[in-house]
Amino acid sequence: MKQNERQISSDILSGSQLKADGFQAAKKLKRLKVLSLFSGCGGMDIGFEGNFIAPFKSVAPHPEWIEERINDEWVRVKPTAFSLSFANDILKEAALTWTTFMKRYGYDSSIYRTESVVDLVKRHRQGERIFPEDIDVVTGGFPCQDFSVSGKRKGFDSARTHDGKLRTEELPSEETRGKLYYWMKEVIDITKPKVFIAENVKGLVNMGQVKDIIQADFSHADGNGYIVLPPQVLHAGNYGVPESRERVIFIGVRRDALKEEIIQTLEQEKIAPELSPYPQPTHNCTLNDETLAAPVVLKDILKGLKEPDETLDPSQRFYSKAKYMGPHCQGQKEVSMDNIGPTIRSEHHGNIEYRRLSAEHGGKQLDELRRGLAERRLTPRECALIQTFPPDYEFVIPKDEGMKRFTVSASGAYKVIGNAVPPVLAYHIAMRIQSLWPVYFR
Repeated sequence: MKQNERQISSDILSGSQLKADGFQAAKKLKRLKVLSLFSGCGGMDIGFEGNFIAPFKSVAPHPEWIEERINDEWVRVKPTAFSLSFANDILKEAALTWTTFMKRYGYDSSIYRTESVVDLVKRHRQGERIFPEDIDVVTGGFPCQDFSVSGKRKGFDSARTHDGKLRTEELPSEETRGKLYYWMKEVIDITKPKVFIAENVKGLVNMGQVKDIIQADFSHADGNGYIVLPPQVLHAGNYGVPESRERVIFIGVRRDALKEEIIQTLEQEKIAPELSPYPQPTHNCTLNDETLAAPVVLKDILKGLKEPDETLDPSQRFYSKAKYMGPHCQGQKEVSMDNIGPTIRSEHHGNIEYRRLSAEHGGKQLDELRRGLAERRLTPRECALIQTFPPDYEFVIPKDEGMKRFTVSASGAYKVIGNAVPPVLAYHIAMRIQSLWPVYFR
């Protein structure tokens, strides 16, 4: 690792280094091409790439996934058979953090497009070569604010356009943010992948017929060319993520690429677990299944982190200073180190949960308070670790050594972290798809 990467990760990795040739060796394994939409800072992309640092307890139920044991708490997972060919998001902070981290895999920043997917599809339809050929997998977490319980639940009636601006027309159109899944379907029409994976918030499944409409629209891609499996809500805690985060996942499979017997299987109302593309839970977070591993909790991934005034890591050093607003406001609770964390939201500073409250405000981290540690909110680094981003991922990026100006500020870091898919959850999905690839396809 480079010097700045050692500083970022040294708080919890005790100075350990990844094998210098690890990323180069992984590149030789790549063969299945992935096109990523609404990529954000790359949670899904890192999971599909593999070869990243993860908590040992998160992947311990799958020892065959471990490439390198770094120390008692951290490992590097094996690379996958997937390789990114294209990524896209309109958020500047997402592009900056993604390209900074993903260059270690050998990816040039030019594969990350910051134009709206609507504009990219239109330009491709007009003859400009936008999307790569021979794509095997399309992934996309189409914008979720309009379906989120914590948002205004506008759904298809979103008040914003595809590029994030407030809508001026009276009625919503196919280009409003609530219908951007439609443009993901357009990319599927163009690229014809064997598999696509779409992700959104759990709240979508409770909005009338929204889930059924989206599932039906996806199945019509490329002239009814896809079997779209009934979407499943995955709780991240059941997959080794120390977070109470639930996401609905749509998986579609290209019909004419499948083996005949697999077509019949996937079209059945109930699919045998061994042939389902959805990953099986590994941790007993919400399932009441004692055969599974114990949940990964916050002390498993946050212990060893230095306090903000003791670290050189900008993502730990700079954090929300929003004042405590009372117990009845969102984001004013203290996390419990013995439990999984809250859902990390893409919110303003006043909605970031507390790492530690004062005794006056009901803080329960008594040992820490006795040691004089101050009341403070979670840092971007802590939010990222709760999401299972690697500890050497740069989120807060200073412009200068004095750290007075920033390319990506703490505010931008909170935003992209809260929008992301947890990489460990994405890795579960990727490894499941990878294992079924020779079973499914001719």
